[in-house]
Amino acid sequence: MLVIRTATGDDLPAVVELWNTDGGPTRHAGQLAEAVVLVQRDPDALLVAELDGVLVGSLVAGWDGWRFHLYRLAVASAYRRRGVATALLDSAIERAGALGAVAVDAMVHAGNVGAEHFWERAGFDLSTGDRRWSKVL
Repeated sequence: MLVIRTATGDDLPAVVELWNTDGGPTRHAGQLAEAVVLVQRDPDALLVAELDGVLVGSLVAGWDGWRFHLYRLAVASAYRRRGVATALLDSAIERAGALGAVAVDAMVHAGNVGAEHFWERAGFDLSTGDRRWSKVL
């Protein structure tokens, strides 16, 4: 049975490994120290998917009080096309609504075609007018 829940500290090494093996292309590899800070700062922001006790997916669902952002959607390759990503997204959107968010955005690395198709099927539109400027520190 698929279970979506918030991550615990014990989950973090597996989550970071998932990000770095099955998370698709990214500008900055996932780090354990960053995941620890995320969960300490907002214990509900990191969602994980478990199937029969195995961690198979994760999604960062962060709320900054202004916007609701989704990052690092990752599903283990052996468990894709089983509704895991959709279940994580549904849980994140539920959280967004409970916090009063009026919009949700998702960060997707350019060229990650599989992810682009997922977000499009989920009803997200690519905003070409808003460009994100970022700097890796």
